Amino acid sequence: MKKGYRPLNNREINITDKLFGHYVDMVAEVVLPYQWNILNDRVEGAERSHCLENFRIAAGEKTGEFYGTVFQDTDVYKWLEAVAYCMESGKDGRFSFLADEVIDLIARAQQPDGYLNTYYTIVKPEGRWTNLLEGHELYSAGYLIEAAVAYFNATGKRRLLDVAIRFADLISVTFGPREGQKHGYPGHQEIELALVRLYRVTGEKKYLDTARYFIDQRGREPNYFLSEIANRNGDGIFPEFRNYDLKYSQAHVPPVKQRSIEGHAVRAMYLCSAMADLALECDDEALKEACVALWESTTERRMFITGGLGSSGHLERFTTDYDLPNDRTYCETCASVGLMMFGQRMASLTGDAEYYEAVERALCNTVLAGINSDGLKYFYVNPLEVWPAVCLPATSLAHVKPVRQEWFSVACCPTNVARTLSSLGQYIYAADDEALYIHQFISSQAKTEVDGQPVSLSMEADILRTGRVSIRTDGPIRLRLRIPRYADQPAFTLNGEPVEPLIVQKYARFDLQSSAEIVLSIDLKPRWVAADERVRADAGKAALMLGPFVYCLEETDNGENLTAVSILPEAEVQPSSGLAELPGDMPRLEYKGYRVSHNLDALYGQPLYEVKDVRLAAVPYCLWCNRTPGEMLIWQRVRF
Repeated sequence: MKKGYRPLNNREINITDKLFGHYVDMVAEVVLPYQWNILNDRVEGAERSHCLENFRIAAGEKTGEFYGTVFQDTDVYKWLEAVAYCMESGKDGRFSFLADEVIDLIARAQQPDGYLNTYYTIVKPEGRWTNLLEGHELYSAGYLIEAAVAYFNATGKRRLLDVAIRFADLISVTFGPREGQKHGYPGHQEIELALVRLYRVTGEKKYLDTARYFIDQRGREPNYFLSEIANRNGDGIFPEFRNYDLKYSQAHVPPVKQRSIEGHAVRAMYLCSAMADLALECDDEALKEACVALWESTTERRMFITGGLGSSGHLERFTTDYDLPNDRTYCETCASVGLMMFGQRMASLTGDAEYYEAVERALCNTVLAGINSDGLKYFYVNPLEVWPAVCLPATSLAHVKPVRQEWFSVACCPTNVARTLSSLGQYIYAADDEALYIHQFISSQAKTEVDGQPVSLSMEADILRTGRVSIRTDGPIRLRLRIPRYADQPAFTLNGEPVEPLIVQKYARFDLQSSAEIVLSIDLKPRWVAADERVRADAGKAALMLGPFVYCLEETDNGENLTAVSILPEAEVQPSSGLAELPGDMPRLEYKGYRVSHNLDALYGQPLYEVKDVRLAAVPYCLWCNRTPGEMLIWQRVRF
């Protein structure tokens, strides 16, 4: 039996959802062309990329200097991966010719022994593998491999796959436990999960073994990173890495012994994703136990209500349990993408749909918020509270941008969002030898095979407006439908008749012998949510949710100084019309609130407060800052 779930590929899925369909189509129609222009430095006023020019210089076709970060290559790789998913879905073939041209350029930049990294080829050819802590060679190689696998799966073309295999072969020879091999591992994880992916498409066990080596070697004594730092004699790339904290890259102890999520949030999620992959492929119970503990540490003590991760603007990292600040947080978009990756793998590893709670939370909030509804601007940092006037350069809030940006000097998030949304179907459907699994209520159709038999269905989901999900199947099918936490009393009908399906590991099980219609009804109402009392930033406050979506107040609807607003959680919340200018027909939520004020003739004075009734209107956090920029607030004070 094949291990774990097989996520369905884009050929097998058509997404028609009003909200998510907008973003999926937008990647093909708007995002890819925009990012292509960015990669060619054609967007006036945007941060310079120089990404493709670096490859031309590395290939010896142009003269000039390398520009950008040491991992600048990855912007091209993630763009190619998104192109591959769009081509696979049939939504856009316009970039096929350009993609093949880029792939040929990448191949020409590859060195005779298979090595491929424009920074080290142009700037420091003698420095290969000498600075694994900061150099990002293995990180960049991982994104190359992921793009190559995606492009091969989409097109059947081997050109990029062969480039990736040559590089992966070099990596497998260079790193390992034998004498003469390097005994290190990457400062930023990514290669590990990419090598597992390459193993799955090629069947070459050496790639799995190398991924396993990187995980097993990490954090062992003597510590490789400390030795590398000592041997460099102060010659580093990033000044902020002086006095290096091994927890930052999860290298303080071997991953199998880690029980608390630490360090840089994106690195941590990529590490955990690879650990879950290896636990599945190698039947490793110790790695599985570590993954379960790290998942609990992440989602039960260090995750924001939006599915955001990373509390500190300094070094983009986790801090301590329950430190979840709202205005100065980091919540990098890439970290929430990583959370989705980790959760998807944990569900496959354990067979438990509960892991998709956080996947859905991250997708519906932080990941969607990371991109403008028109596809042309992006958030890198995703705060839960914004006062634009204090988001100033050279301050503790310099990392918080009150509006989305056209691009970034470190542009990992825009391309990561593109590849995630263009492959969204993998988070909706999966299959194994037993059944087809539905993990997200997103309107779509699916056609695939289960145990060699063709199966197909269509799903119409309208949980925010009606709480109804209709699934029509075409022929016999074994179906497993995830029941989310917010559906606390789900009601089912089968061909119009009430049924009570068996629910195992949060999946409702249906074994259908012929075509049928299943209807799930959820009594979905807006709900106020409190945080654990140990979350000091949210003491005495509540946040508003509807299904998996977090709602927020914006200044454009509610006026300035939103922190002066308070609410009573027992007040009735009324869904109203959606925002016509924004996608998804998502309802606004309206309710009675209170605004406190007091007029003083000095900075401080006698506390004589006046409280006025106000009518408040909340909008989905994923759509904030798509209208008039201004203040934003998720956690609202409770009036006692």
